Amino acid sequence: MQRTQHIVQCSPVSISEINKNIAFHEAGHVIAIYIRNHQQQLPPVFFQITINNSGQKKFPFFARVEGGRLVENLLIANIKKHDFATDLEEQLLKQAYEADVINFLAGPLAEAKFVALRDDEIFNSHLMNIAALHNYGGHSDIEQANRYLEYFIPNVDERELKMKSLFEQAFQFIDDYENWECIKHFANYLLENKQSTISCEEASTVLEHFLGNNR
Repeated sequence: MQRTQHIVQCSPVSISEINKNIAFHEAGHVIAIYIRNHQQQLPPVFFQITINNSGQKKFPFFARVEGGRLVENLLIANIKKHDFATDLEEQLLKQAYEADVINFLAGPLAEAKFVALRDDEIFNSHLMNIAALHNYGGHSDIEQANRYLEYFIPNVDERELKMKSLFEQAFQFIDDYENWECIKHFANYLLENKQSTISCEEASTVLEHFLGNNR
């Protein structure tokens, strides 16, 4: 899960803001993978965050969430719907791809909310839609979400309805106060981190410590 980068000439101030955009984007992915999957009683998945923070004022830092996809952890992921052995396998796969799509969308939505709050603008589901996420580094995330749904839902109309439903669920997750506080905390953690890789275990420790102190 990687924010789509746009190479532009920026002032030091705008570079600082781009860094924050990236951090909130990736934090949105992480919190959705870690917290939402748990809330939905889905199996844990491995992920790590790769960071390249050069410390140079002329270039924004780079961060990417690697792994974290439920579908990839299911052996039945390569079985087409009509090949399923049981209804349970079909249901498990449905839960997995829906969660993965929501986790894809959570990144650009978190960035969009950060930008809206920073600019003192309204952030609500009536003003935000899937197409708008392209403005928040979401091109790659939307492409991946669409590929998932195209594979699992052949019918175009059904696919559009499913995407709309999953987008609404992703929005509700990001807009939840407690989830947003976790995203803010982890985004700041990413910005201050000097490591090249943050392991799943380390991210878990950071989040559990924060959640434990805020319960």
